[in-house]
Amino acid sequence: MDGPTEPTAGTRAGPLGRRKWLGSLLIGGGLAALGGAVALVRSSGYRVSSEAARALRVLVPWQYLVVRDVARRMVAADRAQGVPSPDEVGVTEFIDGYLVDMRPALRRDFLRLLRYVEQLAPLGSGLTARFTELSPNEQDEVLGSLEASRFDELRAGFQALKSIVMMGYYRDARTFAILGYGGPFVLDPPEPAP
Repeated sequence: MDGPTEPTAGTRAGPLGRRKWLGSLLIGGGLAALGGAVALVRSSGYRVSSEAARALRVLVPWQYLVVRDVARRMVAADRAQGVPSPDEVGVTEFIDGYLVDMRPALRRDFLRLLRYVEQLAPLGSGLTARFTELSPNEQDEVLGSLEASRFDELRAGFQALKSIVMMGYYRDARTFAILGYGGPFVLDPPEPAP
């Protein structure tokens, strides 16, 4: 035989194989530790008022801030004179309450989507900061990339976010005029039988 041969199945790797194996363990462990440290740093530093934090039923502070920022961007076009903001209408609080009664599997998927939007979606748009640290224009870019994604799951996730934000926003009577909606039609109660 002219050169070194690879060990075959059932034979022991030589010392070089062991060293490579141990080296890969050390490198893999180092990368895992670095990834954990990055995740810890990127998942810390969220600040919400103590009143808002106490009122949360499902969302944790970082999720609250992601939903708040998504809502602010999705209804930004409606910010005309006299039109309430999503903060004034309480969109984030509505969504937190809505999640209470959501089936556990759907709730879990929604919360995973929030993590994706916060941590990974900006990277897909070439941005290194998390979503809640981006400028409004950058947040629009990230949401636009989700809406136009070639992946069905990401487009569906965007539509889910948009649906729940719009449901939370347009449920408030102060937003009815934006749509030209006069409010719910209520019939007069029937006359009591003689």
